[in-house]
Amino acid sequence: MAETTEPAETAETTERFEVTRQVAASPADVFALLCDPRGHVAIDSSGMLQSAEGEPVAGAGDRFVVHMDRESLNDYPLGKYDVTVAITRFERDALIEWTIEGILDPPLRHLYGYRLAPSEIGTAVTSYYDWSEIDEAYRGAGIFPVIPEAALRATLGILARTLENRSG
Repeated sequence: MAETTEPAETAETTERFEVTRQVAASPADVFALLCDPRGHVAIDSSGMLQSAEGEPVAGAGDRFVVHMDRESLNDYPLGKYDVTVAITRFERDALIEWTIEGILDPPLRHLYGYRLAPSEIGTAVTSYYDWSEIDEAYRGAGIFPVIPEAALRATLGILARTLENRSG
């Protein structure tokens, strides 16, 4: 189960991370986990996502609430807070993308997502984090990227373990 990194831009201008991992589960099973708010909490490697409320998402525009705890990153003293996950792109069994809505004005406008493709062992899952659209008010503030590329890799490892243990 090899992992690869697919840089979206040159090292000097990178404002996006992408990592891919092969997962021994069908695209439908992976997608179902990613549509479930509790699934996001279950596979989070950052430790920030504590719990979630809401129904599984079914399309762009759907939302759910995630209870966060920034202390796990030990970077900014935000403590516990809530965010709303707003789905921005949705293609069943192929793509899910979202942004975070909260109390900040202007909004952060960073994007997270997963692209899925059938593969020989199940699904090639690509996780990405894109902060290229952040508001100018946040550029140079030293807060982006919020999570490192390694966190995307670790989350894919937890996703794989979670789904592979269900079917095994």
